[in-house]
Amino acid sequence: MSHDTTPAPAANFIRNIIDEQNAAGKWGGRVETRFPPEPNGYLHLGHAKSIFLNFGLARDYGGVCHLRFDDTNPEKESQEYVDAILESVRWLGFDWGSNLHFASNYFDTMYACAETLIQAGHAYVDSLSADEMRAHRGTLTEAGRDSPHRSRSMEENLDLFRKMRAGEFPDGAHVLRAKIDMASPNINLRDPAIYRIKRAHHHNTGDTWCIYPMYTYAHPIEDAIEHITHSICTLEFEDQRPFYDWLLDKLADGGFFTRPLPQQIEFARLNLTYVVLSKRKLIQLVDEKHVSGWDDPRLPTLVGARRRGYTAEGFKRFTDQIGVSKSDGWIDYSVFEACQRDGLNDSALRRIAVLDPVKLIIDNYPEGQSEECFAPNHPQQPDLGKRAVPFSRELWIEREDFMETPSKGYFRLYPPRIDAAGIMQPGNSVRLRYGYVVTCTGADHDTDGTLTAVHCEYLPDTKSGTPGADSVKVKGNLHWVSAAHAYEAEIRLYDRLFSTAQPGQASGEFLDDLNTDSVQVIRAQLEPALRDAAPEDRFQFERHGYFVADRVDSKPGEPVFNRTVTLKDSWSKAEK
Repeated sequence: MSHDTTPAPAANFIRNIIDEQNAAGKWGGRVETRFPPEPNGYLHLGHAKSIFLNFGLARDYGGVCHLRFDDTNPEKESQEYVDAILESVRWLGFDWGSNLHFASNYFDTMYACAETLIQAGHAYVDSLSADEMRAHRGTLTEAGRDSPHRSRSMEENLDLFRKMRAGEFPDGAHVLRAKIDMASPNINLRDPAIYRIKRAHHHNTGDTWCIYPMYTYAHPIEDAIEHITHSICTLEFEDQRPFYDWLLDKLADGGFFTRPLPQQIEFARLNLTYVVLSKRKLIQLVDEKHVSGWDDPRLPTLVGARRRGYTAEGFKRFTDQIGVSKSDGWIDYSVFEACQRDGLNDSALRRIAVLDPVKLIIDNYPEGQSEECFAPNHPQQPDLGKRAVPFSRELWIEREDFMETPSKGYFRLYPPRIDAAGIMQPGNSVRLRYGYVVTCTGADHDTDGTLTAVHCEYLPDTKSGTPGADSVKVKGNLHWVSAAHAYEAEIRLYDRLFSTAQPGQASGEFLDDLNTDSVQVIRAQLEPALRDAAPEDRFQFERHGYFVADRVDSKPGEPVFNRTVTLKDSWSKAEK
């Protein structure tokens, strides 16, 4: 008998609503959600939360999730963004099947809905300027004033609206407004605009239309057309819910839609420290070339996250951990990094890389000779086996693994020295990981005093994995690569793009908090097996963190590696 060990989804207020409605039979057990991005930019980490929520609910309740592009603003939208969004949603592991939709495909229906509202006395054409409309709208404490055009007859409104559609007026001459209540305490119900004149080429409909629906008008109609049951959005749309319900109720009265109507439910958006998720700020970072593009691994875009080496599994861990709530709060970026780190620890193969190399010469090892040492591909997964790592007389080690005058507690390589009693002590001994025990005998420096090579001698009977190898006890354990076999590669050490948790909080300008050390490009020495890494292959470089072969700049036999995340959270320690 098999048992499903997959943990049940964590309860939250949205699941409670769905469970209660299912018990009452409201939707006949049907759950239909949607993820509705506007194709005017690249998706970011906040969108990932919405993707996992909407697609996850549909999956868990045996329903479907639609991928819909809310493309009602042609001036800022493009096919480039559409393609990037499709790719990112697939990368996170979700598929929409036949449920791929565009708001622009519903423009005819939306127009018909608008005429129905006019004929029922629920909408009118207003000819005030934008400034005049703003002046009439009122404030949070003062009611708005009716437009002088609010009393136009149904026939005049219908005629004007049709002329708007026919292109007989210039941009901005008129707007169509819903007729609700200019004295409402909710400003969103003070006769909101639902159509405007805008001559702009649309990526999907071309030049067919010169009037376009407003987002807040289009969105509920799209939900109703697609028979969405639960329209889940972030808290900033909570004040728009009364208009959402008003509009669908009036259109249902007019015979367009049947009840029950879609229900809008709001949840707290993702607020993450050390990043900016504002589309305006992300565009500024790209346009002003503070980053290399939308897929810069330092950006919180999903294309940047993918290039950085973050994984869909890490995103799932993160969204599962932070959950879904009704109240706003801040999540520390270290939580996201920890989720990525945990996933990579399980999946990433281990490899050896020396990032700041200096030569280690084993003087008593035969010149021209080499042999194989064996290292596990994953220490927690022995079924993945071991790989051969070549060993030779000259190796690369980390520069920090040698110290001329060792500090207290330093167990790596240092040369012979005279102790406090005036007695010459031998150099320190360490184990070369997967190889031999060596003892430091000295070092070479250039004329400026810069270390150029470390010398040592090895103990032939101490090779790891052979009988008696552990007879010599040492405290230090160093990683290395054979100089004769190493692959020299470009390594990009990425860090957080901003140096403060709340960019711009102190000065009011988020660019003031850019981290000047957010990327460091180096040349490193890698074990030869890494030469064959394919784009997006991920590894743990022992001691250094998790790295990925860059999906853009890597070439066959010449991978470039990006650091995804360090082995430990160095930021929390620095903050303390």
